[in-house]
Amino acid sequence: MMTIDRSSEYLQGLLRELCALPKETEWVEFKVGDSNPVKIGEYISALANSAALCGKAHGYLIWGIKDITHEIVGTEFLPSQTKKGNEELENWLLQALNPKIHFKSYEFRVENKMVVILEIARAAHRPVQFKELEFIRVGSYKKKLKGYPEKERELWRIFDQTPFEEQIAADHVSAEDVFRLLNYSAYFELLELDLPENREAILDRLKNDEMIIPCSAGGWNITNMGAILFAKSLNSFKHLRRKAVRVIVYKGNSRIETTREQVGGKGYAFGFEGLIEFINNLLPVNEVFGQALRKEVPMYPEVAVRELVANAIIHQDFTMPGTGPMIEIFAERMEITNPGKPLVKTERFLDSPPKSRNETLASFMRRVGICEERGSGVDKVVFQTEYYQLPAPLFEATGDHTRCILFAHKPLNKMDKDDKIRACYLHTCLRHVKREFTTNSSIRERFGMKQKSQAIASRIIHATVEKGWIKLHDPESESKKHAKYVPFWV
Repeated sequence: MMTIDRSSEYLQGLLRELCALPKETEWVEFKVGDSNPVKIGEYISALANSAALCGKAHGYLIWGIKDITHEIVGTEFLPSQTKKGNEELENWLLQALNPKIHFKSYEFRVENKMVVILEIARAAHRPVQFKELEFIRVGSYKKKLKGYPEKERELWRIFDQTPFEEQIAADHVSAEDVFRLLNYSAYFELLELDLPENREAILDRLKNDEMIIPCSAGGWNITNMGAILFAKSLNSFKHLRRKAVRVIVYKGNSRIETTREQVGGKGYAFGFEGLIEFINNLLPVNEVFGQALRKEVPMYPEVAVRELVANAIIHQDFTMPGTGPMIEIFAERMEITNPGKPLVKTERFLDSPPKSRNETLASFMRRVGICEERGSGVDKVVFQTEYYQLPAPLFEATGDHTRCILFAHKPLNKMDKDDKIRACYLHTCLRHVKREFTTNSSIRERFGMKQKSQAIASRIIHATVEKGWIKLHDPESESKKHAKYVPFWV
């Protein structure tokens, strides 16, 4: 979670709270000197899963405390100085965990006795395994999860019901830390609200939008929603730092040589306009002539870039570790990729209302005008590429990622067959959304053809029909000159 170190005061207070529990719980385990690495790994799995089951942000494994009396007796076990073979213990444990959740040990003295707290992030999207086995706590005992199917069902129910946005990015932080970590003034600016004069009103407003929630142990919990949208630096939240948007510029049309790479650090909401401006400044330009005057225009319409970047942010799968949205700029194309398989078939992006994994996030981004209303974003992208007579965008699923590609201007005689078919299909989808049909005339307009190019337009339509992407609106009509076409799925 947060990368800020726990203060001595915080750790002392946390230890007092945990020792005040009447007995060991399913999310807290007390030890004195048991330092067996395999048992520690099993406890990490059990405590992470049980913390999720109990609605806690963390589980805790504590050395130096008697498990019945909770008396502080101290320990000689120090994880920071322990190895498994030739490998540091914490790194060895991490490699054996799946998924690789965040945990951290804190070594400190209480009453001149050494105490160690291992703080373990709760399981988030699936049970945590150690060496391919899942564990759970049953009372104060560690058990294999498969032996308790009712707990396993309940755990999966919790995973299914807890959206990413509602999970905790940082727990038990002070009001001062909320203001230090989040750009609260940007929140009010984006919503066009006056900034309150006192901090209680600021916190209350952030709470109402679930950017923060009260912590049962005092202070506040910052939600993933608050962090991912308004973090001053995503690096302050360990599990979110890899969700920063990467922008890479390549020389030519391959990935062989990189000329520039930048990783964003701000929360998505208040950093979005700066991100779009940064991208547009990196894009190549085209020279166009009008009335004997030459001017430079962006190679890709800003509206299309904006919509595709917003979509990549909103529809990404946050459960995929180590990856985030990426924008790659080549000499003649631009690729926008986000983690997560598309929830709608790529050929239906234009007409289907999007299904979002992160609806609360998407809703807020719509509220502040960063993205369009449901279902209209891709329509705008296709319209913009048609208006500027660019090749049609390409939407594709690549393994566990979704990719959208914009292409630089290319004359019709340089487009290959797939380019023409894709353009004809998306043109037909766009016309259908507007309750219009594709015709020979509309295809000529789409490609900037002259009146005498009817035969070329007909060949493009015929190839798209053969591919199975469009069909005749009225199959019984015998008029080829006035034929009308609709997408295959109508």
